[in-house]
Amino acid sequence: MIKKRTSIFFFGYVVFLVCLFEGTARLAFFIPQVARHLHGNEDYTYVRNWVNEHKKFNIDAYYTFDVYDASRGWRTKPNVRELKVFNNKNLNTNSQGFRGKTEFPYSKNKQKLRILILGDSFTFGDEVSDDETYAFYLQQMLPQAEVINMGVHGYGHDQMLILLREEGIKYEPDIVIVGFLALDMSRNLLSFRDFAKPRYVLEKGKLKLTGTPVPRPEEILKWDWARPRVVDIFSLISHAVQKFSGIQKQEMQHITSAILREMIDVVESVHATPVLEYLPRGKEIALKTAETEDEAYMLSICRPDDKAKCFSTRPHFAEKIAEGMRFKAGGHWEPAGHMVVAEAIKHHLVSEGYVVTR
Repeated sequence: MIKKRTSIFFFGYVVFLVCLFEGTARLAFFIPQVARHLHGNEDYTYVRNWVNEHKKFNIDAYYTFDVYDASRGWRTKPNVRELKVFNNKNLNTNSQGFRGKTEFPYSKNKQKLRILILGDSFTFGDEVSDDETYAFYLQQMLPQAEVINMGVHGYGHDQMLILLREEGIKYEPDIVIVGFLALDMSRNLLSFRDFAKPRYVLEKGKLKLTGTPVPRPEEILKWDWARPRVVDIFSLISHAVQKFSGIQKQEMQHITSAILREMIDVVESVHATPVLEYLPRGKEIALKTAETEDEAYMLSICRPDDKAKCFSTRPHFAEKIAEGMRFKAGGHWEPAGHMVVAEAIKHHLVSEGYVVTR
């Protein structure tokens, strides 16, 4: 009898502690002055932000021109016409949701070189119009080629790899360029950012895709009330510890290297040339160091014995700065930044012999 009472008391005490911790966590996230300090670059912070945004503005993704996608989480809406975005910039998309009005059939024109560009918001062209993206400028510089801008804002390399497999290789590309930004590496560890997303994990050295099909917005909203907020607290603590100890950086580089190598293999499997281009942003543009740590990391992905080519656009920014040009120290590039990147890509393609110019 005493043992039974002790067991009941112990069980009740555990329930009380669980309710206390959960209630405290919910209260912490409910108080704005406290909640604003409880955030990190981890899944549950992005979940809370998305739920709050949805309740306020009834949006399903970060931008109103996004649409749910079961395999990648989100993508740009197809057939957008003359939408005013980014402080009066113009946005158009073709029937596949790629930036601009130009339609590209899967079967390419054999007389033209087809260049496919993957990337995040910098490639997509946040804060600029259709005709101010580096993909557009590159098209003007290389009239003998077809340039397809497959950039999608907020994407990690994992989503780019899925897009490449599902759509990219159907276009029979000759060259596939991956616009690499260091900030995308952390996205490869997330299962939620602008919205729920898939994630690759490494099992015995092999990539395994998890989180698909991605749950629909209404599904996430339906069960958000039942999600234990104490888990959010533990996730924040775990994220802080892993970041401080360097574990996160190590994991981030391992998974990113595996994803990029897989992208290279996919591109080579369709007899196209893979190119990784390093894209600087913010204050990094004006750094005078010979090579940044992130730059060195990306350049190390391309091995001397394979067809993949890696290069950095940062030296081209340095040349322009030396000539007196100035670029934004924060946010996305202005049109001048996109022009520099386009010139850098053209220079690389010509110097490597991929493109012959008159």
